[in-house]
Amino acid sequence: MASGIHAVTFPGESAEYRRARNSLLRAEVKLRQRIAAVAEQRRKLPAGGAVSTDYLFDASAPGEDDFKQVRLSDLFAPGKRTLFIYNFMFPERVGSMTPCPSCTSIIDAVDGASRHVVQRINFALIAKAPIARFREHARRRGWKHALLLSSANNTFNRDYHAEDETGQQWPLAHVFTRRGKKIHHFWSSELWFADPEPGQDKRHVDFMWPMWSIFDRTPEGRGKTWGPGLEYPAT
Repeated sequence: MASGIHAVTFPGESAEYRRARNSLLRAEVKLRQRIAAVAEQRRKLPAGGAVSTDYLFDASAPGEDDFKQVRLSDLFAPGKRTLFIYNFMFPERVGSMTPCPSCTSIIDAVDGASRHVVQRINFALIAKAPIARFREHARRRGWKHALLLSSANNTFNRDYHAEDETGQQWPLAHVFTRRGKKIHHFWSSELWFADPEPGQDKRHVDFMWPMWSIFDRTPEGRGKTWGPGLEYPAT
Protein backbone atom coordinates (compact mmCIF):
# COMPACT_ATOMS: atom_id res chain seq x y z
CA MET A 1 0.00 0.00 0.00
CA ALA A 2 1.41 3.35 -1.08
CA SER A 3 0.68 5.24 2.13
CA GLY A 4 2.15 2.66 4.47
CA ILE A 5 -1.16 2.85 6.39
CA HIS A 6 -3.93 1.73 4.01
CA ALA A 7 -4.68 1.46 0.30
CA VAL A 8 -8.04 3.26 0.28
CA THR A 9 -8.64 6.19 -2.07
CA PHE A 10 -11.81 8.19 -2.73
CA PRO A 11 -13.42 9.02 -6.10
CA GLY A 12 -11.81 11.82 -8.10
CA GLU A 13 -8.99 12.64 -5.71
CA SER A 14 -5.66 13.85 -7.07
CA ALA A 15 -2.19 12.59 -6.24
CA GLU A 16 -1.57 15.89 -4.46
CA TYR A 17 -4.62 15.36 -2.27
CA ARG A 18 -3.61 11.78 -1.41
CA ARG A 19 -0.09 12.84 -0.42
CA ALA A 20 -1.46 15.55 1.87
CA ARG A 21 -4.14 13.25 3.28
CA ASN A 22 -1.65 10.48 4.02
CA SER A 23 0.55 12.96 5.86
CA LEU A 24 -2.45 14.09 7.88
CA LEU A 25 -3.44 10.49 8.56
CA ARG A 26 -0.04 9.75 10.05
CA ALA A 27 -0.49 12.75 12.33
CA GLU A 28 -3.98 11.51 13.27
CA VAL A 29 -2.59 8.08 14.16
CA LYS A 30 0.03 9.70 16.39
CA LEU A 31 -2.67 11.83 18.01
CA ARG A 32 -4.80 8.74 18.68
CA GLN A 33 -1.82 7.08 20.33
CA ARG A 34 -1.11 10.17 22.40
CA ILE A 35 -4.75 10.45 23.52
CA ALA A 36 -4.66 6.83 24.67
CA ALA A 37 -1.40 7.38 26.55
CA VAL A 38 -2.75 10.46 28.35
CA ALA A 39 -5.95 8.59 29.25
CA GLU A 40 -3.86 5.81 30.77
CA GLN A 41 -1.83 8.35 32.75
CA ARG A 42 -5.08 9.88 34.00
CA ARG A 43 -6.47 6.51 35.08
CA LYS A 44 -3.33 5.90 37.14
CA LEU A 45 -3.77 9.02 39.26
CA PRO A 46 -3.65 8.25 42.99
CA ALA A 47 -6.68 9.13 45.09
CA GLY A 48 -7.11 12.87 45.52
CA GLY A 49 -8.26 14.64 48.63
CA ALA A 50 -10.88 13.00 50.82
CA VAL A 51 -14.24 14.79 50.67
CA SER A 52 -14.82 16.23 54.14
CA THR A 53 -18.45 17.35 53.63
CA ASP A 54 -21.32 15.13 52.57
CA TYR A 55 -22.97 17.96 50.63
CA LEU A 56 -26.77 18.19 50.59
CA PHE A 57 -28.30 19.00 47.19
CA ASP A 58 -31.80 19.59 45.90
CA ALA A 59 -32.27 16.98 43.18
CA SER A 60 -34.72 16.36 40.37
CA ALA A 61 -34.99 14.81 36.93
CA PRO A 62 -36.27 16.88 33.99
CA GLY A 63 -39.54 14.94 33.90
CA GLU A 64 -40.30 15.18 37.61
CA ASP A 65 -42.61 17.76 39.16
CA ASP A 66 -41.08 17.69 42.62
CA PHE A 67 -37.61 17.53 44.07
CA LYS A 68 -35.89 15.68 46.86
CA GLN A 69 -32.78 16.28 48.90
CA VAL A 70 -29.81 14.00 48.37
CA ARG A 71 -26.32 13.95 49.78
CA LEU A 72 -23.18 13.51 47.74
CA SER A 73 -22.86 9.98 49.13
CA ASP A 74 -26.36 9.16 47.83
CA LEU A 75 -25.19 9.79 44.25
CA PHE A 76 -23.19 6.55 44.24
CA ALA A 77 -25.49 3.76 43.08
CA PRO A 78 -24.76 0.21 44.29
CA GLY A 79 -21.92 -1.32 42.33
CA LYS A 80 -20.77 2.00 40.84
CA ARG A 81 -17.79 3.57 42.55
CA THR A 82 -17.26 6.55 40.22
CA LEU A 83 -19.24 9.80 39.96
CA PHE A 84 -18.88 12.28 37.08
CA ILE A 85 -20.19 15.80 37.75
CA TYR A 86 -20.49 18.77 35.41
CA ASN A 87 -20.73 22.20 37.02
CA PHE A 88 -23.19 24.12 34.85
CA MET A 89 -22.93 27.95 34.80
CA PHE A 90 -26.45 28.87 35.85
CA PRO A 91 -26.51 31.78 36.39
CA GLU A 92 -24.01 32.66 33.70
CA ARG A 93 -23.17 35.96 35.40
CA VAL A 94 -23.52 37.30 38.94
CA GLY A 95 -26.80 39.15 39.29
CA SER A 96 -28.55 37.40 36.40
CA MET A 97 -30.62 34.26 36.18
CA THR A 98 -29.68 33.37 32.60
CA PRO A 99 -28.18 29.94 31.90
CA CYS A 100 -24.87 29.73 30.06
CA PRO A 101 -25.35 29.10 26.31
CA SER A 102 -22.10 27.14 26.08
CA CYS A 103 -22.98 24.88 29.02
CA THR A 104 -26.40 24.44 27.47
CA SER A 105 -24.96 23.32 24.14
CA ILE A 106 -22.76 20.80 25.95
CA ILE A 107 -25.69 19.20 27.75
CA ASP A 108 -27.86 19.33 24.61
CA ALA A 109 -25.44 16.70 23.32
CA VAL A 110 -24.63 14.91 26.57
CA ASP A 111 -28.15 14.35 27.92
CA GLY A 112 -28.90 11.55 25.48
CA ALA A 113 -25.48 10.01 25.99
CA SER A 114 -26.00 10.03 29.76
CA ARG A 115 -28.36 7.05 29.39
CA HIS A 116 -25.35 5.06 28.27
CA VAL A 117 -22.88 6.64 30.69
CA VAL A 118 -24.90 5.61 33.74
CA GLN A 119 -24.66 1.96 32.75
CA ARG A 120 -21.08 2.12 34.03
CA ILE A 121 -20.71 5.17 36.29
CA ASN A 122 -22.82 7.76 38.09
CA PHE A 123 -23.52 11.07 36.34
CA ALA A 124 -25.03 14.38 37.49
CA LEU A 125 -25.26 18.07 36.59
CA ILE A 126 -24.87 20.76 39.25
CA ALA A 127 -26.04 24.37 39.01
CA LYS A 128 -26.21 27.15 41.59
CA ALA A 129 -29.69 28.08 40.38
CA PRO A 130 -32.69 26.85 42.38
CA ILE A 131 -33.70 23.37 41.33
CA ALA A 132 -37.04 24.56 39.90
CA ARG A 133 -35.25 26.99 37.56
CA PHE A 134 -32.72 24.37 36.52
CA ARG A 135 -35.49 21.86 35.81
CA GLU A 136 -37.46 24.44 33.84
CA HIS A 137 -34.44 25.11 31.64
CA ALA A 138 -33.89 21.37 31.16
CA ARG A 139 -37.48 20.93 30.01
CA ARG A 140 -37.23 23.81 27.55
CA ARG A 141 -34.16 22.16 26.03
CA GLY A 142 -35.82 18.76 25.84
CA TRP A 143 -33.42 17.05 28.24
CA LYS A 144 -34.88 13.86 29.63
CA HIS A 145 -32.21 11.81 31.36
CA ALA A 146 -29.48 13.61 33.31
CA LEU A 147 -29.88 14.01 37.07
CA LEU A 148 -30.16 17.70 38.00
CA LEU A 149 -28.72 19.01 41.26
CA SER A 150 -28.88 22.46 42.82
CA SER A 151 -26.01 23.64 45.01
CA ALA A 152 -27.89 26.81 46.00
CA ASN A 153 -27.72 25.88 49.68
CA ASN A 154 -24.24 24.40 49.96
CA THR A 155 -20.61 25.30 49.28
CA PHE A 156 -19.74 22.57 46.77
CA ASN A 157 -19.16 24.97 43.87
CA ARG A 158 -16.91 27.23 45.90
CA ASP A 159 -15.01 24.36 47.51
CA TYR A 160 -14.32 22.71 44.15
CA HIS A 161 -13.41 25.92 42.30
CA ALA A 162 -16.55 26.25 40.17
CA GLU A 163 -17.36 29.55 41.92
CA ASP A 164 -15.10 32.46 42.82
CA GLU A 165 -15.20 34.84 45.76
CA THR A 166 -17.68 37.14 43.96
CA GLY A 167 -20.14 34.31 43.31
CA GLN A 168 -19.24 34.02 39.61
CA GLN A 169 -19.87 30.48 38.39
CA TRP A 170 -17.34 28.53 36.31
CA PRO A 171 -17.76 25.44 34.09
CA LEU A 172 -15.81 22.52 35.48
CA ALA A 173 -16.01 18.75 35.17
CA HIS A 174 -15.16 16.58 38.17
CA VAL A 175 -14.69 12.91 38.94
CA PHE A 176 -15.10 11.47 42.44
CA THR A 177 -14.51 7.91 43.57
CA ARG A 178 -15.84 5.95 46.52
CA ARG A 179 -14.13 3.18 48.44
CA GLY A 180 -16.26 1.87 51.28
CA LYS A 181 -17.59 4.91 53.12
CA LYS A 182 -14.84 7.26 51.93
CA ILE A 183 -15.28 9.55 48.92
CA HIS A 184 -12.22 11.06 47.24
CA HIS A 185 -11.78 13.67 44.58
CA PHE A 186 -10.08 12.00 41.59
CA TRP A 187 -9.90 14.49 38.70
CA SER A 188 -11.16 17.90 37.58
CA SER A 189 -10.82 19.71 34.25
CA GLU A 190 -7.82 21.78 35.37
CA LEU A 191 -7.08 22.92 31.83
CA TRP A 192 -9.56 25.66 32.77
CA PHE A 193 -6.87 27.16 35.00
CA ALA A 194 -4.02 26.80 32.46
CA ASP A 195 -3.30 29.59 29.99
CA PRO A 196 -4.58 28.62 26.53
CA GLU A 197 -2.50 28.76 23.38
CA PRO A 198 -2.77 32.03 21.40
CA GLY A 199 -6.07 32.25 19.57
CA GLN A 200 -7.61 29.33 21.45
CA ASP A 201 -10.12 28.94 24.24
CA LYS A 202 -9.51 26.80 27.31
CA ARG A 203 -10.81 23.60 25.64
CA HIS A 204 -10.95 21.97 29.07
CA VAL A 205 -14.25 20.17 28.40
CA ASP A 206 -13.92 19.54 24.67
CA PHE A 207 -14.06 15.81 25.45
CA MET A 208 -17.80 16.19 26.17
CA TRP A 209 -18.57 18.94 23.62
CA PRO A 210 -18.77 17.21 20.22
CA MET A 211 -19.76 20.31 18.25
CA TRP A 212 -16.17 21.57 18.17
CA SER A 213 -14.79 18.23 17.03
CA ILE A 214 -17.21 18.34 14.10
CA PHE A 215 -16.04 21.84 13.17
CA ASP A 216 -12.41 20.70 13.44
CA ARG A 217 -13.04 18.33 10.51
CA THR A 218 -14.19 21.13 8.20
CA PRO A 219 -12.39 23.82 6.16
CA GLU A 220 -14.14 26.49 8.23
CA GLY A 221 -12.80 25.14 11.51
CA ARG A 222 -13.99 26.59 14.80
CA GLY A 223 -13.94 30.18 13.62
CA LYS A 224 -12.78 33.17 15.61
CA THR A 225 -15.92 34.79 17.01
CA TRP A 226 -18.87 32.37 16.79
CA GLY A 227 -20.23 30.72 19.89
CA PRO A 228 -23.38 28.74 20.68
CA GLY A 229 -26.57 30.59 21.59
CA LEU A 230 -29.67 29.69 23.53
CA GLU A 231 -31.83 30.36 20.47
CA TYR A 232 -31.25 30.91 16.74
CA PRO A 233 -33.30 32.73 14.08
CA ALA A 234 -35.69 30.49 12.20
CA THR A 235 -34.40 29.47 8.76
